Amino acid sequence: MTAPRSGTTGTSARADALPRTPAGRRPRWDQAPTVVAVALGGAVGASARYGASLLWPTAAGTLPWTTLWVNVVGCAVMGVFMVLITEVRPVHPLLRPFFGTGVLGGFTTFSTYAVDAHTLLDGGRPRTGFAYLALTLCAALAAVWLAATVTRRLVAWRQR
Repeated sequence: MTAPRSGTTGTSARADALPRTPAGRRPRWDQAPTVVAVALGGAVGASARYGASLLWPTAAGTLPWTTLWVNVVGCAVMGVFMVLITEVRPVHPLLRPFFGTGVLGGFTTFSTYAVDAHTLLDGGRPRTGFAYLALTLCAALAAVWLAATVTRRLVAWRQR
């Protein structure tokens, strides 16, 4: 058995390894509801994306339209959602992690976007691969911007 380190009063090395907050206290499990909200939302979003891939499968070597539209729709919904929760009315603190991070994070799939582009490029279809990269990027950015702009205008119109 070893002697305790200076400054400790018999606490185990394992307890000393736990992270501490800036005030020096060990953190409570305050983030557990947020983690659960994100996990549940992610399951919903990923299930919806999987359902879309079953409904509209993509043939090998072609532009992955389903992934493109999933990402564009997810970005548009994010534009609407962010305007509503930041500019229109306050919402429950767990709604943003559940819906924004969880549902929309699980629904959109930019990792699949990268894999699809890589598959097209490696499969000898560079034009299709680069077109897919550019089209998804431009469409997703345009979707979030357009959805946020339209939502702001509709909200302002309703408030008159």
